[in-house]
Amino acid sequence: MNKQLLLEQLLVALSLIREQALGAAMQAYNSATADENIAENKYDTLGLEASYLAQGQAQRVAECEEDMAAYKSLKVEDFSERKPISLGALIHVVDEQGLEQYLFLGPKAGGLSFRYVDGPDQKDIKIITPSSPIGAALLKREVGEEIELNVGGSTHCYEIVSVC
Repeated sequence: MNKQLLLEQLLVALSLIREQALGAAMQAYNSATADENIAENKYDTLGLEASYLAQGQAQRVAECEEDMAAYKSLKVEDFSERKPISLGALIHVVDEQGLEQYLFLGPKAGGLSFRYVDGPDQKDIKIITPSSPIGAALLKREVGEEIELNVGGSTHCYEIVSVC
């Protein structure tokens, strides 16, 4: 797998999320500053609520920019079967039902899923972080090891099939 291409496609996905957040922030700002939202009395809070929303959306844009900066500075390296999992690893796991997943251990944007495409090679990849339960469980593990996670009262077992 071409990890540099994977990182580029991840940055495109993050860029799209940033653009959506920027659009929402602009819409909230316009709503907060619109003449029709000026308070007519002390109980009229529409403008105040819109300004809170605009502030939250602006914070979301800043988070997106931080996410992108973290991945732009991430050093891409390949992992061998004996190199323990760390940031930048693409981990192929299979659970007890045989369901395969590709997880990328990154510094930010946990939970984001995107499609990696390299010609005929296509994979759905989910970003995990070291602070997530599965990220913490996979950290410093190697190919062939198994992990158990207790999530919501049920236990899930995963085998590490490969790491690149």
